Amino acid sequence: MTILKTLAIAAAGLVLSLGAAQAEGQKTAKDVSFSFEGPFGQFDRAQLQRGYKVYKEVCSNCHAMHLMSFRNLSQPGGPEFSEEQVKALAASFQVQDGPNNDGEMFERPGLPSDRFPSPFPNEQAARAANGGAYPPDLSLITKSRPGWYGTINQLINGIGGPQYVYSVLTGYTPDDQLTEELRKEQPEGKYHNPFFANGPWIGMGPPLSDDQVTFDDGTAGSVSQMARDVSAFLAWAAEPKMEERKRTGFMVLIFLGVLALLLYLSMKKVWAKVH
Repeated sequence: MTILKTLAIAAAGLVLSLGAAQAEGQKTAKDVSFSFEGPFGQFDRAQLQRGYKVYKEVCSNCHAMHLMSFRNLSQPGGPEFSEEQVKALAASFQVQDGPNNDGEMFERPGLPSDRFPSPFPNEQAARAANGGAYPPDLSLITKSRPGWYGTINQLINGIGGPQYVYSVLTGYTPDDQLTEELRKEQPEGKYHNPFFANGPWIGMGPPLSDDQVTFDDGTAGSVSQMARDVSAFLAWAAEPKMEERKRTGFMVLIFLGVLALLLYLSMKKVWAKVH
């Protein structure tokens, strides 16, 4: 019995340790569905292209994506921009290069091989421009910020990273809806967002407003649409090989199923003579 109790306590501790700790008072992310969810889900190419445009025109003003290169935007399974489009997108940025023959650094138009440029030269400059807050790198944000909590829930539904990003972008409490109690608690220069993991007060003001971004495919630029699209783009950026991984996993399951059937039939044939 002692051994069973010990095993039970150890199992309970493992389950608790695997579950992500939810910040006190933080709301669970909004239940938003995406096309890439589930074992057969795939990214919506048009949505990823719209999401990149939201990142470029809004998010990139404060947030870097150091793990992403412009050429990634044309790879299979992603936004799949054409090579010419990628060249044009990269050239729209100025990238520091050098030194030249005179030993000086210089700026040039970006190339597909360049990584996404950072909006700030260093962390200190980023904090100075954002009231002391450091805008996180968004390359892996959907894998580092859970929206769902509980080990079993995350095992079934995933961690809800894209839902977390969507919820933060659309979850600001308007100033005219703050209670008197919240107004007293509100730090200077902070905004109330119950979905923020380190909240509920966040240094980033509401970044999106209706029609802030004009989409090339004619999709309406509502706050909800832009938040959904950029959340999908960041989900792809965090796991660009997701579709390939799912296809490989599916083929492995088929192989294991066929192998199990062959082993069963072989066993029946071998042991048939014994009986």
